[in-house]
Formats: sequence, C-alpha cells, structure tokens
Amino acid sequence: MREYLLTLCITAAVTYLLTGPVRKFAIVAGAMPEIRARDVHREPTPRLGGIAMFFGLCAGLLVADHLTNLSTVFDNSNEPRALLSGAALIWLIGVLDDKFEIDALIKLGGQMIAAGVMVMQGLTILWLPIPGVGNVALTQWQGTLLTVALVVITINAVNFVDGLDGLAAGMVCIASAAFFLYAYRVWVSYGIESAAPATLFAAILMGMCLGFLPHNMHPARIFMGDSGSMLIGLVLAAGAISITGQVDPDALKLFAGSEQAAVHQTVPVYIPLLLPLTIIAIPAADLVLAIVRRTWRGQSPFAADRGHLHHRLLEIGHSHSRAVLIMYFWSALIAFGALAYSVNSASMWIVLGVVVLSAIGLVLLLLPRFTPRAPMWAQRVVPPRYRRRVPVAEPAAATPQTPEGEAVPTPVGVAGVNGATALGARSHLLDRRKAGTPR
Repeated sequence: MREYLLTLCITAAVTYLLTGPVRKFAIVAGAMPEIRARDVHREPTPRLGGIAMFFGLCAGLLVADHLTNLSTVFDNSNEPRALLSGAALIWLIGVLDDKFEIDALIKLGGQMIAAGVMVMQGLTILWLPIPGVGNVALTQWQGTLLTVALVVITINAVNFVDGLDGLAAGMVCIASAAFFLYAYRVWVSYGIESAAPATLFAAILMGMCLGFLPHNMHPARIFMGDSGSMLIGLVLAAGAISITGQVDPDALKLFAGSEQAAVHQTVPVYIPLLLPLTIIAIPAADLVLAIVRRTWRGQSPFAADRGHLHHRLLEIGHSHSRAVLIMYFWSALIAFGALAYSVNSASMWIVLGVVVLSAIGLVLLLLPRFTPRAPMWAQRVVPPRYRRRVPVAEPAAATPQTPEGEAVPTPVGVAGVNGATALGARSHLLDRRKAGTPR
C-alpha cells in the first residue's frame, strides 16, 4: 500500500506542478478558443491541461517501475507498456484537437486506433464472467471488438461529462478510488497477481485527477481539454479491461467454493465495469441520453449542445459549485455502493443505506424547486439565500424645479410613476404662455 501511495503522490505532484507552466504555454500557443453557445464560463480559458496529466502519468509509471514490489508488474505483464502506448496516441490526438479543433470522425478513428494498439500489446478482454454460467472464453475477434467498444464508450462518456469546472476530474477520481479499493482487495486478499496492473492504473489515475483539480475548480484557470478528458477516459477503461478480462474466476473459486459462486460474488462490479454502468454510470447515462437526443433531432451524435445533465442542473436553479457537488454525490453513491455490495452482498444494511442516500440525493437535486426560508430568530446565522426578504418601498422621486420655483417639464416618453403629472404640468405651462400670463 505504501508504494501505491508513493506512486499516487508523485503523479499528483508532477501533474500539479506542471499545470501552471502548461497554462502559460497554452496562452502563448493560442489554445484559448472563443466562448461557444454551449459553454458556461464567461471568459476565454486556456486548454491543453492534458499535457500536465500525461506527464504525470509518465512519472507515475516511471516511479512504479523502480519500486521493489510494483516493479514486478512490469516484469510479469506488458499491460503498463500497452497503456502508455495507447495513452500517448490518444493524448496526441487530444492536443491537436485542443489547438485546431479536428473533426469528430477523425477523433473517433483515433480512439479506435489507440484501443487497437493496446489490444495488440496484450491489454484485451479474454473472457467474461456470466452469472449462472461461469467463465465464458472469447475468441480473438470477440475480445478485440469488445475491448475497442469499451475503450471508445468510456472515452466519450468522460469527454461528454467534461462541461463544468472540476466535474470530469472529480468524477473520474471518485470512480478510480472505488476501483482501486476493489482491485487492491482482489490482489491482496485473494493473492491474484493479474489484478496488480489494474490496481496500479487506478492509483496513477487518482494522482492525475487530484493534481489537476486545484487548477480546475470553479472558477477554473485552465481546462483539461480533449487531451485530458480522453486520456483519463482511456486509463479508466484500461483498468476495467485489465481486471475484468484478465482475472480468471477459476482462481476466485478457491475462495468462493465454486466457479459459479465466484462469478456471483464478483458480478456487482465485474459486469458494470464491462458495460460500464456503475464506475462511470453518470457519464455513461449522459452519453446515451445525448446520443438519443441528438439523433431524435436529426443531428450528429457528436454535435455539441446544452442538454447534458450538468446543463440541466444549472437550468433548474443550481449554482455552478452545487451542480458539481451533486454530480460528485451521485457518482460516489453508485461507485461505492457497488463496491460495498461486492464485498458483502448478503447485507441488507448496504441496500438500506443506498436507498436512504438516494432519497437524500433526490432532495438535493430538487432543492431549487422550493425556496425554504429560515425562521426570524435564525436570520443572522443562515446563508443570505435562505433569509426572508423584507420589501423596501421605493422613495418618491423629487420633482426638479427651475430657479424661479416652477417644475421642469418631463420629456414625453419617460416612464415613471409621475409621468402623467409631468405631462399635465407641461400642458398647463403652455396654456399660460399663450394667454400672456407672466411667469
């Protein structure tokens, strides 16, 4: 555990320290696009934050390669090298997109090529644990297609949810934390070395997100851009592929009693990681809804709009920070709920706790629908938005006068409470002038 924590801290430190210089480089390079209709920020903000995150990834892998226990991951598996190859390719595509805004189909092709590069180096799904059936081996073509599909889905899910300051980095950090605990348990508790690469990937991914978050929290000083969002999506998918398709339930059945029991024991996290529906449940749901919404309108599935879940939270009245925290809450609830259920699926307390927290989440979600007001005795201790507003009467506008003491006529068309009076005074003044009455 200490070596994992050291790797995490080194990755976070490198990412954090490099983000400042990367921000200056992005400004000089002109990677500051104009504000678009779907954006929620008010000032042009530099992108290319993925540059710092990629070098944090490289630093984490380099440090792990020189540690006593983690170095065995590089000796016994080619998955870290496969991850680095695919990450370098997807990062390069993201950097080009942040600067030149390349076509969506080109990005999709690059994502598929990056996934294919990882498959060629051994990072692929070999089998699937199916409830009630057991271990189902996949052919080479089946494993390749499933691996590429999972990588592309995860990358785009994370990319779609990157719409608010700190949202994507925080949600992926929460998902990787839950994933790390699960993979570490499989490796240490069961002694299955095949889970070691996935555990390492999750620790490095947490460090990348934690190092970038201080610069990306609202108001963000820099965005990760596609170079960052696609990168962390690929790392998250690589960990899921490694532990889902490489860890054999035959090894787990020694602890569970049988292969089918082992599959049932690990289904709460195995199957959702494949789809994926728990670790990145919120981004995946946002991805599906976006595709359906855009296709229904006759648009391209990759056409940008303001219909994402975080945009809807802003529309119903949540502030920027509260919308991000609500997304954090639901991500943590789903990810850690699945993790707790995988540890002890027979406990009803876990199910009850998830139900109670879900009810609390719904209340927080619908909070802007009603405006609670604190009682009078608590007005001084609650935030201003919960205080009772006392209506203040507008003071009557003073009528300007001439040096002789007469009212100055108000021009026609000026709106106000005394508009009619001003017009009447002007008419009376004209009548007096016609009659020759001295002023």
